[in-house]
Amino acid sequence: MQPDIPNRHYLPAGFDNRAIKVLLVGCGGNGAQMLMGLASLETALRAISTRSLQVTVVDDDVVSEANLGRQPFYRCDLGASKARTLVERINLAHGLCWRAVHGRAPEAVKIADADILISCVDTASARRALGAELAKGTSVPAYWMDLGNRAGDGQFLIGSPRRSTGHDRRRLPTVLEYFPEIADETVPGDDAPSCSVAEALERQSLFVNRVLASHALALLFDLVARGSIGHAGGFINLIRGQCVPIPLPAVEEAQDQRPSAALPGPA
Repeated sequence: MQPDIPNRHYLPAGFDNRAIKVLLVGCGGNGAQMLMGLASLETALRAISTRSLQVTVVDDDVVSEANLGRQPFYRCDLGASKARTLVERINLAHGLCWRAVHGRAPEAVKIADADILISCVDTASARRALGAELAKGTSVPAYWMDLGNRAGDGQFLIGSPRRSTGHDRRRLPTVLEYFPEIADETVPGDDAPSCSVAEALERQSLFVNRVLASHALALLFDLVARGSIGHAGGFINLIRGQCVPIPLPAVEEAQDQRPSAALPGPA
């Protein structure tokens, strides 16, 4: 009897010996934590591989009072662009030339230019807009990583957007395929703003974004630095102290019932 071979997904060879173009959409609770982690990932990649990161961040929001404490902003940042503020700090600290766009995706940036799309957005409608933009062209990012959370739980998932030509049974399903309820336009979203730090903490746990981003960054590190991953994401529950991995799809896997996504509150 042959032993079971662990199911793994491998980074395509086209990522070798070059800068990987990353588009980070959203620079709030999850996005800001992802951005700071990407700077650490960039340092590690240059040390152990022939790869590096070239990151573009897009967000149309400005820093508000409610962002202080849970997001890496300070009182001196109030009223400033979230994307520009954090990218300027990271560029100065790490000697990088990453780009910030104060605007809304997909209108403000060209998604097809990215190798990896990372979405840290507040609503299902924002995810649907990204999915609709990806469906328009033949050129799409190789990967789409999405993070979403509620008060004390959330999930992260990496998938491969479907290309208009060809069919790959080993392709990783995207967030809209794995969680079809997000693609349902009849599902209401929760994008009500928080007006104070205390109110924001009532709506989301203080460290849920950091925990979720850390797990997502660890998965991304395995993919782009070590060349393969053994799971496609995971579900995080801070209240229960649990992290449940999302398995990679088997080659012949049939469509089955998926657990519900944790649609995020305001970031």
